[in-house]
Amino acid sequence: MPLSTEIEALFDHPPESYTAEHFQIFQAFKEELNAGRVRAAEPDAAAPLGWRVNRWVKKGILLGFRMGQVVDMSADRARQPWFDKATYPVRQFRVDSGVRIVPGGSSIRDGCFVARGVTCMPPMYINVGAYVDAGTMVDSHALVGSCAQIGKNCHLSAAAQIGGVLEPVGALPVIIEDDVLVGGNCGVYEGTMVGRRAVLGTGTILNRSTPVYDLVRGVVHQATDDQPLVIPAEAVVVAGSRAISSGKGKDWGISLYTPVIVKYRDAKTDARIQLEDLLR
Repeated sequence: MPLSTEIEALFDHPPESYTAEHFQIFQAFKEELNAGRVRAAEPDAAAPLGWRVNRWVKKGILLGFRMGQVVDMSADRARQPWFDKATYPVRQFRVDSGVRIVPGGSSIRDGCFVARGVTCMPPMYINVGAYVDAGTMVDSHALVGSCAQIGKNCHLSAAAQIGGVLEPVGALPVIIEDDVLVGGNCGVYEGTMVGRRAVLGTGTILNRSTPVYDLVRGVVHQATDDQPLVIPAEAVVVAGSRAISSGKGKDWGISLYTPVIVKYRDAKTDARIQLEDLLR
């Protein structure tokens, strides 16, 4: 029986108690996640946005929380007690995994894919179901949320927050495509999709509620009921503001935050944001 069928059966028809065989199925599922052979969302040229959600994978991740019991995971209970679901311990790496995890308090949860050549600067966190592709740097205090998809050669700068979207199971998670720079203290949430080679300036916040004003193309990018916010490939987005045009907001001279696309990448942009190869 295919793994997807077994996972969906366990999720949709929970048994009274979970057997050793059920835990073996879940462990096999986690191994596939860790290897990157299955993922919560993946590129699909036939899909409207070029990505499709794998609902059964999200079900499998949720199943792990349902199956797991809270256990003591403390490395030193007296100095730093940790308690979490037994199904999601800290992920184990070896030197030959090819992942650089700099000492200093980072954590990567079991059940996520971290490719060879990824650099993890402390302290940072990668949650279950995430997919972080080759050559990406996850900088200090950055978060990669559950099921978030991060492409090749990205830079998630210090304190960047990449949300996930685990539920509902049919919703796209946050997607950061290849060669994207996410500046310091940025936040990307609620299934937002950032196209390849885009640049998010320091402090940019992207979500379903806030439209993005494209000064170059003269359009407004925003989420709809059935589609997330999509940032075009190579867009350079910065934090901006928009004046309130009526009522007390206008009387008081108040402006609201809004992201603004000020340009699209060129050679000058590439030179300014290039990540020194020696840092990887």
